[in-house]
Amino acid sequence: MSKKRNVRSWDMPQLHGDHPRPVTRRQFVAQGFMTGAAYTVGGGVLSLFSNPREALAALSTDLDNLLLNPCRIATDGAGKIPFICFDLAGGANIAGSNVLVGQGGGQNDFLSTAGYRKMGLPGDMVPGLNDPITGQPYANFDLGLGFHLDSAFRRGIMASLTAGREANINGAIIPARSDNDTGNNPHNPMYGIAQAGADGSILTLAGSENTDSGGNSMLPAALYNPELRPTKVDRPSDVVNLVNTGDLVGILSKDDATAVMETIYRLSDRKMDNVNTQISRDAVIKEMVRCGYLKAADIADRFGGLPIDPALDAEIVDQPGQPGTGIFTNAEFNAGDRDAREFQKTAAVMKLVINGFAGAGCIEMGGYDYHGGRRAEGEVKDERAGRCMGACLEYAARKGVPLMMYVFSDGSVSSNGAIDNTPEGRGKGEWVSDNSSTAGSFFLVYNPTRRPTLIGANAAEQALHQQIGAMSSDGSVQRAATPAANNVNLLVNTVLLNYMALHGEQAQFGGLFPNHGLGNATLQDRLTAFTPIVSSFITNPV
Repeated sequence: MSKKRNVRSWDMPQLHGDHPRPVTRRQFVAQGFMTGAAYTVGGGVLSLFSNPREALAALSTDLDNLLLNPCRIATDGAGKIPFICFDLAGGANIAGSNVLVGQGGGQNDFLSTAGYRKMGLPGDMVPGLNDPITGQPYANFDLGLGFHLDSAFRRGIMASLTAGREANINGAIIPARSDNDTGNNPHNPMYGIAQAGADGSILTLAGSENTDSGGNSMLPAALYNPELRPTKVDRPSDVVNLVNTGDLVGILSKDDATAVMETIYRLSDRKMDNVNTQISRDAVIKEMVRCGYLKAADIADRFGGLPIDPALDAEIVDQPGQPGTGIFTNAEFNAGDRDAREFQKTAAVMKLVINGFAGAGCIEMGGYDYHGGRRAEGEVKDERAGRCMGACLEYAARKGVPLMMYVFSDGSVSSNGAIDNTPEGRGKGEWVSDNSSTAGSFFLVYNPTRRPTLIGANAAEQALHQQIGAMSSDGSVQRAATPAANNVNLLVNTVLLNYMALHGEQAQFGGLFPNHGLGNATLQDRLTAFTPIVSSFITNPV
């Protein structure tokens, strides 16, 4: 007789018999023991009112010029496509049960039944068959990129999208191994995205974790730049604090608040001219002080009175008296449970990135080391991640801007074919162990004007650009198929190449990343999914 397992909350921490007790932050996040800010401050203002003629209504032209040089205020979006990555900590299932993978001919070059069984799909649910109830093929291409019809990622994405949005989405999957259960995989591409030109008007990079990468996995050492360290943003209040104008905008009008902050700059500038800091880098010290006051004036001018709080954005969350306007209902966004925390985290990052306040963002989601229990646990967590992915795509569509969204995890899982027939298990194979050979990453691209176009003159050629690499018939990554298949650093470079190609800038890739390891231009073309969607793009703030 089989032993009945205790039913538990899927968000309870996980202790695996084949894993050591968690001791590092990354282990705590991956196993669900932990869930996955910058400030601008103005000076005192009372002394300024002795001479009101010093105050000016709007930020003056001479100061606008100073903001660009030497104080270097970035433009909204910096003319680049917004970029958001999801870091699923713990070794999530991505390939097979979620995003379809095939052999050398692409996603429709199906694996063996045994290969898909290893990826959690029983023999009666493999691609190539139809769902007996709906009659629809299990190989579903509604999002351009092929997903299993019952993929939890797909269910979540479609739940967040307005009907019809999927027509402007396409993507690619990259079968590629990475180490299991470790944050040491250099998965995170955000520094390279910034090096390719992405920037924001408030900050360059945002991440939901206080790490060098902004997430669970590391960044490639060759891309590290301490000036680009992501600002931690994982809740709506973090976004508000980034551009907090203090009490000024509440007491005064926006124009008056800007005038006050500008006056602080002008008076402090005069005082600085009469001060010697007695430090050899005197000019540098003075410039830092002056720019600090000037940027505070700029923030008051540009953000005073604007709806920067994601929780108050009716396109993100239903507002009182406006049901059905938001991507999330007010009840689910403020429920106080794990779903709500992930929705709030996603809302904070996507508000910054899609509005051009940040160039790129990373959303870490923990608890994806979900093997050793019911399949239902993985399904619940994957659908939650899909809701967050879909929210980013839907918000980009509502703002009318393109988006590249990248999803990765540290390693993967495999099934032995045992079936979970509970309602949430959905009759699929249980995840029983870590397995890096079934791993892969994928990206989706939203384009406001049309579905991104795959490279290739015919369907067979396009299939080779939609799946960058291959699996063997038994469901293992073919390590020789691409440079990225067995090298996480080169996986990141493949993502960077595809980001630049969306702008038509792939010819500049070798100059920006001279030791990229992706071969010559011919090989790079094979590693690129789409034709350009924009030559330049400046996002429309708020």
